[in-house]
Amino acid sequence: MKKAEDPLQDREGTIQEPAEGQENTAAPDQSAEVASQESRISALEREVQAEKEQNGKFRDELLRRAAEFENFRKQKEREAVMASQRATDNVLRDLLTLVDDVERVLANVPEPEEIPAAAKPYIDGVELLKKNLDRWLESKGVKPIEAIGMKLDVDFHEAISQIEHPDAEPETIVEQYQTGYLLGDRVLRHAKVIVAR
Repeated sequence: MKKAEDPLQDREGTIQEPAEGQENTAAPDQSAEVASQESRISALEREVQAEKEQNGKFRDELLRRAAEFENFRKQKEREAVMASQRATDNVLRDLLTLVDDVERVLANVPEPEEIPAAAKPYIDGVELLKKNLDRWLESKGVKPIEAIGMKLDVDFHEAISQIEHPDAEPETIVEQYQTGYLLGDRVLRHAKVIVAR
């Protein structure tokens, strides 16, 4: 096995002394190398710290953007639900005018003995239409607001007139001009009523 060569030995194995004026440079080279490595380590540590700070900023930005997106998504969902609800409300309100017309027709039907035999099927058809409309509205969660005999409640009733009524207390509803309706627990249309003075 070959021995490692010593820089101070020549090939024959004799130890060479450094020449006069020539110094041993091994120790200063090692200390310079150690200083260079320490400098490199501290530079790498600074770089790692800077990367950690940058990662923290990116993480915070990502979390903020994710929260903003979640809020945006929820807002759009709420807007979609509200738009759907408004569309449903508008269709139902339009349909209520048809219900009002059917009620007016039935309110003006003559007494049974005065109805000609030929008109009876038409009146029965209108009554059936009213029943079907009421059943359909009920299936959608629409129900009429109680009014006659109740105290005026501005959350549900709209007073269009006041009259003297000896048998009713003041602010009591004595007549209903137009039926009001609830959709679930929301007022779809206020009942238009006449109240006692």
